[in-house]
Amino acid sequence: MKKLFATVALFALCTACGGGSSAPVSTNNATPAASGGKTQVNGAGATFPNPIYSKWFSEYNKLHPDVEVNYQSIGSGGGIRQLTAQTVFFGASDAPMTDEQMKQAPGKILHFPTVLGAVVPVYNIEGASAQVKFTGPVLADIFLGKIKRWNDPAIAKANAGIKLPNSEITVVHRSDGSGTSFIYTDYLSKVSEEWKQKVGANASVNWPIGVGGKGNEGVAGLVKQTPNSLGYVELVYALQNKIPYGAVQNASGEFVTPSTDSVTAAAAGAAANMPKDFRVSITNAPGQGAYPISSFTWILMYEEPKDQTLAKVMVAFMKWALSDGQKIAPEMGYAAVPANVVQTELEQLNQIKVQ
Repeated sequence: MKKLFATVALFALCTACGGGSSAPVSTNNATPAASGGKTQVNGAGATFPNPIYSKWFSEYNKLHPDVEVNYQSIGSGGGIRQLTAQTVFFGASDAPMTDEQMKQAPGKILHFPTVLGAVVPVYNIEGASAQVKFTGPVLADIFLGKIKRWNDPAIAKANAGIKLPNSEITVVHRSDGSGTSFIYTDYLSKVSEEWKQKVGANASVNWPIGVGGKGNEGVAGLVKQTPNSLGYVELVYALQNKIPYGAVQNASGEFVTPSTDSVTAAAAGAAANMPKDFRVSITNAPGQGAYPISSFTWILMYEEPKDQTLAKVMVAFMKWALSDGQKIAPEMGYAAVPANVVQTELEQLNQIKVQ
């Protein structure tokens, strides 16, 4: 755990610069051989995997000094829009593209799962002496505005022995189009029929209550500075910001603390039944030890890219990321992609038209 904290702390500055803006990253998706024979690849999207992507791109550049990957963490929605507009070579998203989004793109887009992570409920509760436990219905009712105070009986029932204040809960959510929000609302839709009917699952929803923050960074910052608040972020951002995060009851009735092991347990069932296009949800997964708000995150690329130089570079990078890069995932707070999924992804990489 010390190693994990040390590693994520090293990348705090890198991730802090990625906001929730969806402003254009560049009018060109490549900067080939501008100086010193280097090729720069531009990408944009999810903040969820930004810490490990920053690490990967840095490590890959050490191995291949002629390749630089410029990635801006503008949120999953922004990444999909940039890729669709072809202002970046690759996008990144924590939510698989919908059929409608795929139709709007000028060419076929392929999904490549890169790592798995956990979305965690983070809180700033005055006087809480131990980790707070949450059931799915309780989280849904808090974000619906039905549960308003920390000492509500529904919260207290799962937290015997923990002193919870008679203080109003300040709900914090994402203000931008966010794959993290999709993962969280997808989970809430599975555990609360009322949430499913009134709000639903999407990267952007009409939040019943709360204040918004841009990016995982923005939500983490708001929770950290707001007493008695509750939000949701990817696990690594909770670790970086040293914000307490809760255990969540899974489909088997266990209260599970998010970790690489509990995320891997959630992925086990999905790996055996992975669809050919890799667009899958693993929230509220069955099985002992599975953390229920877990998800893959994806890099998105066109099957028939216009720029062959960049295509060759990114295919080579992806092969590295799906092999040596996976070894870095656990120390960064992510779970590696199951080996049988990696093998299928490597086969899909061959579909990218590279001359």
